[in-house]
Amino acid sequence: MGVSNKITAVLNFMALLCSIPIMAAGIWLASKPDNECIHSFRWPVFVLGVLILLVSLAGFIGAYFNKQGLLALYLFCMAALIILLLIILIFAFTVTKPDGSYAVPGRAYREYRLEGFSKWLRDYVTDSSNWQKIRVCLADSDTCPKLTENYIAADQFFAAHISPLQARCCKPPTACGYNYVNPNLWINPVNPQQTKTVCCGIMTKTYCATIATLAGLVY
Repeated sequence: MGVSNKITAVLNFMALLCSIPIMAAGIWLASKPDNECIHSFRWPVFVLGVLILLVSLAGFIGAYFNKQGLLALYLFCMAALIILLLIILIFAFTVTKPDGSYAVPGRAYREYRLEGFSKWLRDYVTDSSNWQKIRVCLADSDTCPKLTENYIAADQFFAAHISPLQARCCKPPTACGYNYVNPNLWINPVNPQQTKTVCCGIMTKTYCATIATLAGLVY
């Protein structure tokens, strides 16, 4: 067996071993069907592990036993995977580059406009079937409660570099003019009995949380 074949065999054997924990992770995710935050990732992770297993197995057997047919199949699959990866990366960069953010005077964090995101990303998130899963995931997270633990005074909060998800899901837009009580509670200065934790005016909770989700996907 030539040196190049030995190197190919060793690399593919290592890739084969790496595919096992990837498939195990997919199986583990599949065992938790009640968690919407990981529901969409379980089968893609498992399929990725299977593909790595099959490609690395073909490369290992082809290199170790000098099977030209398997080596040719291995090279073809590797080229296809590389091209697919490049396509996915270019697509992801294209749809996530517009982030909808804008600076707010007197705030260290940025805020977001729905129209600032790419059309594909807006349509994907606002699709009824996708949105239900995302909404459940947002509701189950501790993204907003963490803010009340870390920030008490208004000046502390305004100087904080909070995440895009927190900046849009846990507070009303600065333009609404609500008065700060705590990071999750804001009072309408016109009607003190009216409080808001997410949105204001004609903006709906779905609209605001959609922006928050989009911001979380982009960053």
